[in-house]
Amino acid sequence: MPDMSASASLAMTHLATLAKEVDEDKVTPGVLGFIVFAVMALAVWGLMKSMNKHMGKVAFTEAPDPEAAESPADAPRDSAKG
Repeated sequence: MPDMSASASLAMTHLATLAKEVDEDKVTPGVLGFIVFAVMALAVWGLMKSMNKHMGKVAFTEAPDPEAAESPADAPRDSAKG
C-alpha cells in the first residue's frame, strides 16, 4: 500500500487531537440536531393542522342504501337455490 501523503497525515493528526478534547462522558446533538428536530416538529404540526382541516370536511353520516330499502319479496330470486 502507498504511504499516506503529508496532508492526509496532518489532517489525521488534527482530527485525533480534536477527538481527545471531546469529553467522552458528555455527548450532545448540538445545533444541527436541534435544527433537524425543530424542522421535523414544524412539519408534523403542519401535517396535523392540515389533517384536522380535511377531517372537518368529512361527513360521517352514511346515506341509506336504496337497494337495502327494498322488501325481500321484491328482491330477485336466485334460480340455483330453489
